[in-house]
Amino acid sequence: MSFARIVRLSTPLMVVAGFLAACGEQQAPAAGAAPPPPQVSVAKPVQKSVTERDEYVGRFVAFDYVEVRARVSGYLEKIHFKDGQLVKQGDPLFTIDPRPFKAAVAQAKASIEQAKANRAFAESDLKRGESLRAGTTITQQALDQRMQASRVSAAAVTAQQAALEQAELDLSFTELTAPISGRIGDRRVSVGNLVSGGASGSTTLLATIASIDPIRFEFTMDEASYLRYLRIAGGEASAAADRGMKLPVQLKLIDEDTFSHEGKIDFVDNAIDRSSGTIRGRALFANADSKLTPGMFGRIQIATSAPVAALLVPDAAIATEQVRKFVYVLDADNVARPKYVKLGQLVDGLRVVEGLEPNDTIIVNGLMRVRPGVKVTPENVEVETGNTRAASSIRTN
Repeated sequence: MSFARIVRLSTPLMVVAGFLAACGEQQAPAAGAAPPPPQVSVAKPVQKSVTERDEYVGRFVAFDYVEVRARVSGYLEKIHFKDGQLVKQGDPLFTIDPRPFKAAVAQAKASIEQAKANRAFAESDLKRGESLRAGTTITQQALDQRMQASRVSAAAVTAQQAALEQAELDLSFTELTAPISGRIGDRRVSVGNLVSGGASGSTTLLATIASIDPIRFEFTMDEASYLRYLRIAGGEASAAADRGMKLPVQLKLIDEDTFSHEGKIDFVDNAIDRSSGTIRGRALFANADSKLTPGMFGRIQIATSAPVAALLVPDAAIATEQVRKFVYVLDADNVARPKYVKLGQLVDGLRVVEGLEPNDTIIVNGLMRVRPGVKVTPENVEVETGNTRAASSIRTN
């Protein structure tokens, strides 16, 4: 290759090399410059009126629950309700074939008439004997026998009257009515089946009825909480049936986000369970819409203090240093400084904290980009709560 050819090829390469060298000289200072301050989201602590509450899990039970059982034996003739419907006290439910019981009533009435006739004859015979005794034409033994016959006939009338009352009672038991108002379950026996009644334990279960409004909620509290409630109630109030625990209670179901049902405690058991160290409590709730159902689970809150002012922050704003908790607070120069806090309970999606001031500006998002003493670029955001009602400090049991 000629010398002129080599010169022509090397000239463009030298131009490119010079251009790259110039770019490197321009970028070198940028690579050594300090990075910009990290961007973080900041907000003020949320101020709310907080009521300390204890929280328990429990189950609904019916205020009244009745098993409808046959009281006399016979063939089931009619069913007067639809499965699951609402019934009122006194509504007809079942009819057992009444014909054998009507016959028993008629027989008892006839027996009474026979007993009355025997009593009338015995009484008149006794009167004749007493008149003959005046003339000494009858022995004392014969007179005593007539007196005994009169008493036996009178007792027979009383016995037959009792038999008639029992027969009429059995006849009334053939028409079963609702003993309480509430929702009836499904029928346990179909028409045409023989049902067993009587006082034995083998009576036939026909259906069940559970009252609806009001409804009870049963839960268990630990011994320490029980003692604390007694102290809140006071010594004199603790002698009442509810131990003076007239504390407001609120409830939510498993598919609800807020404690929207209001109720009151109406019963506390008379002994602490030795095996678990807990005592049973019961609250009463209105249930006009029949939504609350016996056997359903729920969570209940019991207010244990008067409302107090508190500061709340998102859980995402809380960092951990070994066993201590802290949040980053910005100073006047937007420098992040750790501030140690004491955590409370979770309320409406926010955490109750102690150790902050209402005017503190805290970092709520971007903690992974922050170190103590680092200057940041803040962006103000609004902290949202789970709901708008008054907050509650909750201790879960």
